[in-house]
Amino acid sequence: MTAAQADPQTDSPEISRGLWIDRPRVADGAALWRIAKDSGTLDLNSSYSYLLWCRDFAGTSAVARAEPDGRPVGFVTAYLRPDRPRTLLVWQVAVDSARRGQGLAARLLDALTARVVAEHGVTGIETTITPGNTASERLFTSYARRHGAAVERDVLFEAGQFPDGPHDPEVLYRIGPLSP
Repeated sequence: MTAAQADPQTDSPEISRGLWIDRPRVADGAALWRIAKDSGTLDLNSSYSYLLWCRDFAGTSAVARAEPDGRPVGFVTAYLRPDRPRTLLVWQVAVDSARRGQGLAARLLDALTARVVAEHGVTGIETTITPGNTASERLFTSYARRHGAAVERDVLFEAGQFPDGPHDPEVLYRIGPLSP
């Protein structure tokens, strides 16, 4: 992996003037929930889940902060798969509407994976994307290209498996191998 954008030894690398990447804190949970809600495309989890995520999975997640107050303007939530601890499952990626189109999601993903490769020996990432979510498809396929990694796609969950009404299938993207 060649994530020159981030120094895995630093929790808060500045990625552009007035913008840096950090680990989320519990106090960020409400902002992450709002960014996810305002995205219009993500499956919105409960506000409680974002608070827990910031507490329990901060080490495998990232938040972009803006000056002057360090408020979150984007995030990546992820976790190490229990049965495959060298695989990072990226749960959600979202950027505040005022910051979209500036490559922030890609920089967040690069910085986070640089950190988890260094800290946990991660060799691959997984994510699920619903068909037609072109922004996510582009984000993850361009990530794979930047890092010289292969992409495999398989349907993980069929539409009929979701008990709460109509839902598109979730396609699993496997990206790897990654190297330190």
